[in-house]
Amino acid sequence: MAVKNRIADMQPEIAAWRQDLHAHPELRFDLPRTTAKVAGLLREFGVDEVTEGVGQSGIVAVIKGRRTDSGRVLGFRADMDALPILEATGADYASTHAGKMHACGHDGHTAVLLGAAKYLAETRNFDGTVVLAFQPAEEGGGGARAMVADGLMDRWGIQEIYGLHNFPGIPVGQFAIKEGPMLAAADFFEITVRGKGGHGAQPHVSVDSTLAGAAIVMAMQQVVSRNVDPLQPAVVSMTGFQTETQAHNVIPASAKLTGTVRTFHVPTKELVRDRMKAIAESTAAAYGAEVDFAYFDGVLPTINAADPTDYARAAAEAVTGQAPLDLPPSMGGEDFSEMLAERPGAFIILGNGPSADLHHPEYNFNDEAIPAGSSWFATLAEQRMPLSN
Repeated sequence: MAVKNRIADMQPEIAAWRQDLHAHPELRFDLPRTTAKVAGLLREFGVDEVTEGVGQSGIVAVIKGRRTDSGRVLGFRADMDALPILEATGADYASTHAGKMHACGHDGHTAVLLGAAKYLAETRNFDGTVVLAFQPAEEGGGGARAMVADGLMDRWGIQEIYGLHNFPGIPVGQFAIKEGPMLAAADFFEITVRGKGGHGAQPHVSVDSTLAGAAIVMAMQQVVSRNVDPLQPAVVSMTGFQTETQAHNVIPASAKLTGTVRTFHVPTKELVRDRMKAIAESTAAAYGAEVDFAYFDGVLPTINAADPTDYARAAAEAVTGQAPLDLPPSMGGEDFSEMLAERPGAFIILGNGPSADLHHPEYNFNDEAIPAGSSWFATLAEQRMPLSN
């Protein structure tokens, strides 16, 4: 097998949808034009059901096969939101909204799933039901969690869930996947250091929050190297240090430290969180300061279940004629993990070729990857829910 001929023929049309979405990026849950475009196309395709407003601004569409005797229901997900980045691609269809762009390829993911939807609605060459979830707010907004909380799995009876994400540096149209932990849990923290402000010429009558904060930054570097099992991946990154003043001669009364924690396993996450809190408090105390420590659970680790990973691999191999690449785990995060925590499934990588990196102002989704991506979804539906003779 290979890329489906019908989908290959549709490639220019699907690319046009993608480029239209690219030119009109919207953020998080605020996606009125995007959702109108997606829902309108789905209705044109003749899918059996379109429900808008799931998880605030998500869309769920249903396509029934020629038969549904198997009772099997597969979920396919694509994310729709863009990023608050000023685009620098120079493309003819570049963002028309300054400071917003599709810098992660969600326009491509949406178009790929729309292409699969059109093919599946035309052919219906499967025994079961496909549920399409077009998700808002993947970029830090909790869109997957919102759709799950709004009953995505239970209302539509989803039994397995699958998604894909493009990745630069992998050949265009090639796939990569990994069973088990694939992407990390992405948590965040804020540490407010409270001292006593004063004049820069009289530090002895102040409690220097900047000095205490700097010591906390340095002390945090020992958490992974000296507290975490070396065989358990973990990252602690201090990414922000802000004081309440910019004056050269003022010792600020407080400083705010921010950052992110990445782990694959809950016990490791809990160890890191607890050690960070203890180190922040004790280090601040050594400098006469106090801290307020806040830790925020972000997305869960993305964990591919064993059997669904095999199904995803088989579909990818049918499309490309070669086995998917073995993918090393990444400390990046992806909120599709919230859906995988509810149902078994798998997340696969689709090669974007030698493009700029994700979240870069010059990044652009490669439209040549569309046929492989759309064919993967369609093939997965047909292989997982075959029509009996």
